[in-house]
Amino acid sequence: MRIVFAGTPAFAVPALRALVEDPKRRPVAVLTQPDRGAGRGRQVRFGPVKQLAVDAGIDVLQPRSLKNEEAQAELAGYRPDLLVTAAYGLLLPPDVLEMPAHGCWNLHASLLPRWRGASPINQAILAGDEETGISLMQMDAGLDTGPVILRRATSIGPEETAGELHDRLAEMAGEILVEGLDCLDDGSLPTARSQDEALATHAPLIDKGDARLDWNRPAEELARMVRAYHPWPIAFGEIEGNTWRIHRARAGEGSAPPGEVLDDRAPEVLAVGCGRGVLEILELQGPGRKPVGARDWFNARRGRR
Repeated sequence: MRIVFAGTPAFAVPALRALVEDPKRRPVAVLTQPDRGAGRGRQVRFGPVKQLAVDAGIDVLQPRSLKNEEAQAELAGYRPDLLVTAAYGLLLPPDVLEMPAHGCWNLHASLLPRWRGASPINQAILAGDEETGISLMQMDAGLDTGPVILRRATSIGPEETAGELHDRLAEMAGEILVEGLDCLDDGSLPTARSQDEALATHAPLIDKGDARLDWNRPAEELARMVRAYHPWPIAFGEIEGNTWRIHRARAGEGSAPPGEVLDDRAPEVLAVGCGRGVLEILELQGPGRKPVGARDWFNARRGRR
């Protein structure tokens, strides 16, 4: 089996590692997006998938697009039997989809057709979903629209953040990929099932502005936002005239005007009034500062008065 793997961020690393550690399935090449600058100096750094591929001695291809003939010819030179993608970030054109003998598989972090798109983990938490999972699908020309080969579900913890769920699903992606390849090897691969378009929901790219907390909204929604936008871009809101990033919070009972701090739970909890209920903030961060607990916030508040 000549496998080409396509992925870019940390989510794709467990799946690639599963292939690298199996001599029969070691990829002949890895596709990943071009290097980008990071940090204040915009120093160019390898992405997580590229770093693993380089460490493993696997050829790395980094085309800006797979639509041009040169990039397609380079890929075709590896004579792939199967192309596996996981958070690659680039759409595969029809010529690439038809290139491998077994087509192209994609590992997607949701139970398709729910949450197609770029932010399925975040959207599942924002919506209050009780479960999510990994879908192994046969790719077609659409965005996460292809028939599903295998699915594996998992419950979402009541306090689980997007970062924590991301890490669990990444490991699950590696496991379901191995399961799919085992089935392909022994001829037991399930027939891929078409998705029900009537059940499709979409998970668009996240913008930093999406993480702004509006205290007029219910506390339950704001608590989900805090979890869904952690560790990026991190929810933020205005408290007593200053903007704070909120790292940990939960919905609580009680009432107060939206945005007003309740002193009856100080100093263990910083409770802020919402449209319904209160948001109990356990950890927050001011501009240019380290995250602090509610007690430290109240101590600093006394110093400001």
